[in-house]
Amino acid sequence: MADSYRTIAAPSEGTYKEKMSRFLAFAHPVTTRDEARAVVAAYQKKYYDARHVCWAFMLGQQRADFLSSDNGEPSGTAGKPILGQINSFELTDVVIVVVRYFGGIKLGTSGLIVAYREAARQALEAAVIEERHSMEEISFTFPYISMNDVMKLTKNGEASIVSQIFDNTCSMTLSIRRDSAPALRARLEDIDGVEILQS
Repeated sequence: MADSYRTIAAPSEGTYKEKMSRFLAFAHPVTTRDEARAVVAAYQKKYYDARHVCWAFMLGQQRADFLSSDNGEPSGTAGKPILGQINSFELTDVVIVVVRYFGGIKLGTSGLIVAYREAARQALEAAVIEERHSMEEISFTFPYISMNDVMKLTKNGEASIVSQIFDNTCSMTLSIRRDSAPALRARLEDIDGVEILQS
């Protein structure tokens, strides 16, 4: 399993106009459903006078947790095209909200699909897309006498220290890229007295 994934670094915006209707798109990085719903709720409150506030989100490295809403638009004309753009950019941990102000001229089903898709695309094209890595934490205890050997493992920059307690029996938690974790575990197990805690 690859330990990297793509997401957006910060919120971004896009705008699309079609036959007097305005589509305002907002993309935000999120990591949970609650965060995504909070972003949606904030835009629903801010743009309370808009005809529709449609949205979609994708979560998790596996990109298996996703949801979309047409918010009153004909089924499949808003949420799915927005979600489709998240897929096109191969992103995760992102929510996109598209606010529609109706201009008085109906766009029809195909027109709506194009409009929501284009608005979402504009927001993502304006975003800074970055690759991130899935991390894993390894917690362990060790005798004080093994301190030097343990600290040498943290000096190569692969692992970062999350927490540490130095006493007669010391404990430490390290964070490392998931694909490098097995090798770090093996090196820790080679040190006298190290006991890896099961997470």
